[in-house]
Amino acid sequence: MKIARVFGPALMLGLAVPAVGQEIKPSTGATAALEAKFGEMMQGASLSGYFTVAGQKEAVPQSENYHVSKIEKLDGGRWLFTARMEFGGRDVTLPMPFEVAWAGDTPVITLTDQEIPGLGTFTARVLIYGDRYAGTWQHGRAGGHMWGKVEKTTPER
Repeated sequence: MKIARVFGPALMLGLAVPAVGQEIKPSTGATAALEAKFGEMMQGASLSGYFTVAGQKEAVPQSENYHVSKIEKLDGGRWLFTARMEFGGRDVTLPMPFEVAWAGDTPVITLTDQEIPGLGTFTARVLIYGDRYAGTWQHGRAGGHMWGKVEKTTPER
């Protein structure tokens, strides 16, 4: 059985093993510290990198840039990101509520079939680790990958 091979040593030591599909969460005290660190890291940060569109022959990565001017923790795992982005020839700043799930100590920004006013409906999973991000995105029939750096930026004037 695969589960026994993967978790066998943990089971023999009496460690808790997550059920299939169960989210692995840090303890409550650790969660507060991780959330504070995440909020500080994202406040005034730019996510600058690239995205691709899956299925395009000879797909060339295209540049992307999101500037998070403000981030605020809401109830549950939701956060309100106020971010400036360029998309489809538009330059907009919008408040966007996103779910942030935790994979151990790693935040994952998640949205599923979420309407972003003026831009459309999106699904994405974006993992943040250290000063990098990586993820997948879907917008209608188009979808692909995204990756880049998280960097503190000077406030826009």
